[in-house]
Amino acid sequence: MPRWEHGSQERLKQAAMELFEERGFQDTSAVEIAKRARVTTRTFFRYFSDKQAILFVDAEQLGAVLVQEILRATDVADPLQSVTRALAGFDWKSLGSRESQRRRDAMIAANPDLLERDLIKQQQMAGAFSGALQQRGVDPHVAELAARVGIDVFRAAYRQWLAADDDADLAAITETVMSTLARIVPTNPSTAAI
Repeated sequence: MPRWEHGSQERLKQAAMELFEERGFQDTSAVEIAKRARVTTRTFFRYFSDKQAILFVDAEQLGAVLVQEILRATDVADPLQSVTRALAGFDWKSLGSRESQRRRDAMIAANPDLLERDLIKQQQMAGAFSGALQQRGVDPHVAELAARVGIDVFRAAYRQWLAADDDADLAAITETVMSTLARIVPTNPSTAAI
């Protein structure tokens, strides 16, 4: 087996997803993934710290790209909108087909350890978004709330997008979810029904 064969990381990701679907996440080992990808176990650990890392390999890079989008936004007067637009504007298809993203999302939702790691990644991303908004002059409390709520709004839109037809527009779905949020959170809390 060549030590540094070209494409090893992609083959490892593909092999892992196949094995996770065939055997389940818990019943798949790093050794089995490496064997299926035709690389050594040592090569597996050069790319990934553990089998969970395969599902989150793009998280840091994604977070950095999205933070840059927030920092480059022409206007952050509506910080919640800035967060959701940055998220909805990203080319999610660059991370893989919608079908592969559906499978990944379902796998994470079905596994408590993966769900925990996903929530940690979301918290880290919210912290980074909040920091970016603060750099743009947004009040720290507003920035934190906008980052956290923005991620939750986008997650709702993203799941709808995953379940929709292939021609569905994620930005439009995100705007619809934002409109829903506006309807359920009254502009003037004192006029809300008790």
